[in-house]
Amino acid sequence: MSTIVNVFVASPDTRSERRFDLHITVEKLKAKLELITGIPVQNQRISVQVDQGETIAHLSDDTKLLGFYGLTTGQTLHVIDTNPATSFTGQLSDVSQVEKFELSEEAYAKRSDSVLAYKQRNKVGRFAPSSETALPVTDVDIPIGARCEVESTEEGLHKRGTVRFVGQTEFAKTGVWVGIEYDEPIGRNDGSVQGVRYFTCRPNYGVLVRPDRVRVGDFPVEEINFDEEI
Repeated sequence: MSTIVNVFVASPDTRSERRFDLHITVEKLKAKLELITGIPVQNQRISVQVDQGETIAHLSDDTKLLGFYGLTTGQTLHVIDTNPATSFTGQLSDVSQVEKFELSEEAYAKRSDSVLAYKQRNKVGRFAPSSETALPVTDVDIPIGARCEVESTEEGLHKRGTVRFVGQTEFAKTGVWVGIEYDEPIGRNDGSVQGVRYFTCRPNYGVLVRPDRVRVGDFPVEEINFDEEI
């Protein structure tokens, strides 16, 4: 019988799927969760939840093995910060204190170093000469919700995620694009491009790529090995 379980880890700022060995202690689990959630070990209060957020156990004894609490695949480890004043919990997703840079459309249109000016000079995008014959839309057999891996030029880097969108876009008038929600924050957006939303995810988790860069298959979330020395 396998002692590895696949569970969700949820905190005020994060939610991800992870694998843990039931033979590790709660104390060692907390050390791993600090790297995932950013919540210091001494501040963590961990509960086991099932569907609809029902709590079935509290991991209150640091000396107990994880298996003592009956944790099974599919359940959620809900991590609460008991003293958020000493950490950054909640601040990573609070953008109310961020001063935003604003530029009027008229001022932007007058700039010569903008993307708009570049497109106008080089007749790119909506400034390109119209074509009488549009390229046909190729049928793409990539289902929404499928697990996938995106082609990467970096050796050893597996860009894995879930398909959230398949179709045409406003930023490219021809062809099909695939929207991916990555498992890790290695993307370029939150599912929107140039003010048009194609799907919804957390900032820097989203990307839109051409179908030929996407492989659909049974690609599980890869566990980060926190035991490796840096």
